[in-house]
Amino acid sequence: MTCVIISIGLPLTLVAIYSLYSQVKNDHVAPIYIINLLISDIIQFCCMIVEVANTFNWKIYVIFLFYIYYYSVLASVGFMVCVALERYLVIAWPLWYHFRRTIKISLVVCVMVWTLPLVYVLPVYFWVEFKISRTIFAAFLLVPFPLLIFFLGGTFKALSAASRVPSDEKRRIVGILVLVLLIYTLLFLPTIILSLVEEASYNDTFYNLTFMFLKFSPLADLILYVFIRKGAIDKLLACLCCCRMDSDDNSRSSA
Repeated sequence: MTCVIISIGLPLTLVAIYSLYSQVKNDHVAPIYIINLLISDIIQFCCMIVEVANTFNWKIYVIFLFYIYYYSVLASVGFMVCVALERYLVIAWPLWYHFRRTIKISLVVCVMVWTLPLVYVLPVYFWVEFKISRTIFAAFLLVPFPLLIFFLGGTFKALSAASRVPSDEKRRIVGILVLVLLIYTLLFLPTIILSLVEEASYNDTFYNLTFMFLKFSPLADLILYVFIRKGAIDKLLACLCCCRMDSDDNSRSSA
């Protein structure tokens, strides 16, 4: 399964990065957080390649699988939160976001996101007690969860007042926030449970499924990239919204 994930995800992620690079060359606004998210996914794919290569150098194996891999996972979580925060600000605080959105601020945020996972990696490297490092890892994954819920709820609350945002952009933003929360709940919540509940680590089936869900997260990020791009996804979201409106009208008429 790991080989399948690598063979599908790695080339598609490289194509997505090239597509984003082409947008920047054409003087479009660079989606900095998505670019960094995909870069963290590339690092995860490289670590998976080392895993399936079955290297006989145990030190290299440990460095890639226990340090670099989990570092990139935590970084990708941070950039997912940045993507959700950016979409929330577009709806809830459009004027503030319009005047405060600068490349400099985005780059500072990216540096912070790449730096914070060192709080987990460095204690593990210096052989801090395993329970402590596992708790730190779980805390990193648990903090974004209420934030994502708040961003989604705040966006729904501010939708009616966001008159300057086009309707298709509103649908795309809501779709992105729902998708981020769904990805996080399905793929990262089992890892949080495994890190906090010691008894869960003794269940081999749950243990293996948890790590497999974690490996699927780069593929889920590609779906997020598709949602952010304009095009066919707008037609799909418009169709879903129209179907919902039609069903509501039918229910009202029957009542």
